[in-house]
Amino acid sequence: MNPTTMQLVGTILFGLAVLHTFLVSKFEHMAHKYPEGSVGENFFHFMGEVEAVFGMWAAIFICYYSVSQGFTIYGDGADAGLVGGAVWFLEDMARQGKFIEPAFVFVVMCVAGTKPLIQLAEAIISLIARLLPFSGKMSFYVSALIFGPLLGSFITEPAAMTVTALILLKEFYGKDVPISFKYATIGLLFVNISIGGTLTNFAAPPVLMVAGKWGWSMSHMIGHFGYKSVVAVIISTLVIAFRYKDVLKGDLVVREKGMKIPWWVTSIHIIFLFLVVKTGHYTVFMFGVFLFFLGFATISKEYQDEIKLKESLLVGFFLGGLVILGSQQQWWLQPLLSGASDYVLYIGATALTAITDNAALTYLGTLVELTDSQKYYLVAGAVAGGGLTVIANAPNPAGFGILKGSFGEDGISPVGLLKSALLPTAIALVCLEFLPHL
Repeated sequence: MNPTTMQLVGTILFGLAVLHTFLVSKFEHMAHKYPEGSVGENFFHFMGEVEAVFGMWAAIFICYYSVSQGFTIYGDGADAGLVGGAVWFLEDMARQGKFIEPAFVFVVMCVAGTKPLIQLAEAIISLIARLLPFSGKMSFYVSALIFGPLLGSFITEPAAMTVTALILLKEFYGKDVPISFKYATIGLLFVNISIGGTLTNFAAPPVLMVAGKWGWSMSHMIGHFGYKSVVAVIISTLVIAFRYKDVLKGDLVVREKGMKIPWWVTSIHIIFLFLVVKTGHYTVFMFGVFLFFLGFATISKEYQDEIKLKESLLVGFFLGGLVILGSQQQWWLQPLLSGASDYVLYIGATALTAITDNAALTYLGTLVELTDSQKYYLVAGAVAGGGLTVIANAPNPAGFGILKGSFGEDGISPVGLLKSALLPTAIALVCLEFLPHL
C-alpha cells in the first residue's frame, strides 16, 4: 500500500508525538528555569502535560491539512464563507463515530470520579477485603487491584480506571510511600484494567471494535479471554502485593470521610452512570444526560467534591488527538497485520499496542481477512500490551492524570511505567496463550 503525502505527514507527526511522551519530564525541567508565572514557564509546563501531547501534534496536522487541501466556499451572497478542508475531514470522522470514545471517556470520568461513587466503591472493596486472609492494608490493596479492574467489564474500563485510580491515590500514594511501589502499582493497574474488561463484549475498547463484526458473544469472551484474564489479574496482583509486603503490612489507616452521603444521592449517581454507559455511542443523548447530571451535582453539592472537568477534558483532548493521528497509520499497520503468522501477530500486536492505541489496532484487523486464530492472537496481544504506555489503552490517560501528581515534580516517567508493566504483561501473555479455551 503506497502512502499519500497526507499519510506520510500524519505518520511523521504521530512518531513525533510518541517521542514527545517520553520527553515530558525534560520539558518540566525546562519550565523551572523560567520565572514563576512567566510565559516561558507556562509554555514548557504545557509541553510537559502528557494529556496535551497528541492534541498538540494533531492540531499541527489539522493546520497542514487545511493549508494543503485549500478552502471550500459555502453559501450564497451575504451568507457565503470559507471552510478549510480540515473541517470536512473532521466532520467525516465524526460521522464515522471516531470521536465517540474521547467524548465518552470525558463524560464517564466526570461521573465516575464523584464522591458518592468513590465511597460506594471503597465500601464494596472494603467488604471484599475483609474476606481475604491478609492484613488490613494488603487485603484492601489486593481487593482494589483485582475487583476494581474486573468491574471494568460491566461499567466500562474508563469508569473502572477512574474509580480504582482515585481509591489508590487516596490510600496508597502518600509522600512516605517508596517510588518503586508507586510505579509497580500503576503498571499493575494499567495491565489489569486492559485485560479486566474482557469478560464482556462491550466494555473493553479493543474488543468493542471487533465484537460486532466477528460475532463474538459474551459467552465467547468469557471462554476465550475472560476467565484467563481473571487468572492473570489475580496472579499479577498477588505477586506485586507479596513483593511489597513490607509496604503493605499493618492495618489500613481509616481517613475521615466527612458528611455521610444519603442513599438516594448515591442511587441517583448510579442511575446517571448507568445511563452514560448505555448511551455512550449516542453522543448527543449522552451529553444531554451529562448536563442533567451536572445540574443534580450542583443541587447536591454539599455531598460532592469538585467535578473533575479539567482533568477529564485533558484526557478527552489526548484521545481526540490520538484518533486524528491514528487515522493516518492504516497504510503501514494493515499490511503488517495481514501478513503475520499467529505467534508473530501475538507478540507484534503486544509491541505495536505500546506505540498506538489498542482499539485502533484491532479496528484495523477488521479491515483484512484473518483466520479465527489470527483474530484471537490480535486481540489477546492488544489487551495484554495495553498497560505498557500511556497511549496503549484508552483509559490509561485517565489513570495517568489522576496519579501523576504523587510522583513528584517530574511526574510519571514513561520508561518507568514501561518497566513496571513488563511483569504483569508477561503474566497476561502466558495465561492468554497456555490456558485452554472453554
